[in-house]
Amino acid sequence: NELFVLDQKLLPHRESYIRISNSNDGWNVIRNMQIRGAPLIAVVAMLSISVEIETLLSKPCENSAKFACDIINEKLAYMRTSRPTAVNLFNACDFMSNLVKDEASKENSNRDSIFSSFMKAAQTMLKQDLEENLAQGKFGLEAIKEDCKEKIKTMGKINLLTHCNTGSLATTGYGTALGVVRSLHSNGLLQECYATETRPYNQGSRLTAFELVHDEIPGKLITDSMVSFLMKKGDVQAVVTGADRIALNGDTANKIGTYQIAMAAEYHSVPFYIVAPTSTIDLNLINGDLIPIEERAAEELTYIGDYKIAPDEIGVWNPAFDITPADLITAIITERGIIRPNIGVGGKKTFEISQFLGEKLHKISEKTISNSAMSSKKAESDNYFPLTNESVALFLMKSDNVCNLIGT
Repeated sequence: NELFVLDQKLLPHRESYIRISNSNDGWNVIRNMQIRGAPLIAVVAMLSISVEIETLLSKPCENSAKFACDIINEKLAYMRTSRPTAVNLFNACDFMSNLVKDEASKENSNRDSIFSSFMKAAQTMLKQDLEENLAQGKFGLEAIKEDCKEKIKTMGKINLLTHCNTGSLATTGYGTALGVVRSLHSNGLLQECYATETRPYNQGSRLTAFELVHDEIPGKLITDSMVSFLMKKGDVQAVVTGADRIALNGDTANKIGTYQIAMAAEYHSVPFYIVAPTSTIDLNLINGDLIPIEERAAEELTYIGDYKIAPDEIGVWNPAFDITPADLITAIITERGIIRPNIGVGGKKTFEISQFLGEKLHKISEKTISNSAMSSKKAESDNYFPLTNESVALFLMKSDNVCNLIGT
């Protein structure tokens, strides 16, 4: 019942681990960005709760299923408040909440059985994330080999550019976008990886550069403002970045500065890839305008380490993320495959993410629909419908026009 996480704020100068004893410790390391990266945030949050409830198993307390569900749901609700933008955390919380609900509905379920199910699921998430990262590396390699085949044929090896940190330090291992870099390197196709320093928190200079050096991957560090000129010189053949949240139309929230890199890539005809697991897709958001953007403390911008670089009187705007429009994205690389956009009139790109996910997105259980219909029966008779996910789904399913447009 112990969990230790690497304090990423101390890298690259010192490697020190923080002991996580409960959900409060987990919340703090997430909020303080001692660990970060959308996939890792979700896993650490669930493991933090696991450590706490495993401790409870050894203590005399109520053994009812209700007690266990109340404890877990309280911890999940608390974890949701740690950081608002990365959707992996919220998807993990939803999954775990449904898991304990299902477990509690079983005959003879109790505190021990529910806690054990939660802990087992958290361990599965840990293993699954690594497997997904390896798959994304494979699909990313395929996409780049296809889109850059002429460059590879001419140059032999190509240069990639990446932003922020999306490697082993942002996941449970290997990485998302940096996993693609690793795949190209291991297949002898990487000349060099350019890493942006990623102001103001410097995840590129502190973390990505650390990983590149550690794994002996050829790389160069550049400032965020050098990207356009580097592309103009023809020194970047493809861009790979991660994601913290992807809307159903392909709009993507990622570390601040991603949007301007995507614009530079579009102008210079450089393929721009988002690399993220499907757990990063927000099934509830139709576009990026609805993604909440975290704003962080001014001190992250006005200080570098303990050294202040700006006057006290200056105002600060410090969003942690920006939204890259789908139209600037060449493809979205997931553990399930490559999502390519449809090209419409005037070259407009549209991603059919719902079609790619298939039944996983659209299948609504008969039980859920039945319960929704029953609960709103009286309201429906008054021509009033409660605005819930289920009632909206029911309404859409009754419309032939909608079904013809977006599929069933």
